[in-house]
Amino acid sequence: MIAYLDASVILRRVLAEAGQLREWAHIEHGVASDLARIECLRTIDRMRLRLTLGDEDVASRIESLNVIFDRIDLVEVSPQILARAGQPFPTTLGTLDAIHLASALLWQQSEKQALTFLTHDGELGCGARAMGMKVLGVEIRPA
Repeated sequence: MIAYLDASVILRRVLAEAGQLREWAHIEHGVASDLARIECLRTIDRMRLRLTLGDEDVASRIESLNVIFDRIDLVEVSPQILARAGQPFPTTLGTLDAIHLASALLWQQSEKQALTFLTHDGELGCGARAMGMKVLGVEIRPA
């Protein structure tokens, strides 16, 4: 599977939280925005500051993050990505979610390959589905 990974999916893995995607083992090629790295690092730092993670845990989690980010394609938050993120989407999205979705869409366009969008964020998942992407990680609510 070629998959776009948002920070929520990466963090559940790195923090060993419940609800990790079983499909993680089937990722052959991962793609994420540079934004995901920043979101993950900020989350770990917030946990450190709130004394939820000690020094050893912080070092271990950052090491795990680096392993993941070294193995995937990172999409630069370019002017083109920001321009697309500023355009309308068929569903409601916040700024960071729009940047993630724009990153995935423009990666698909440039590489001419479909991505499966992995997220635990319901709003972002809904937006990706509305753009025609297969989404894993969020429950689809019946209409």
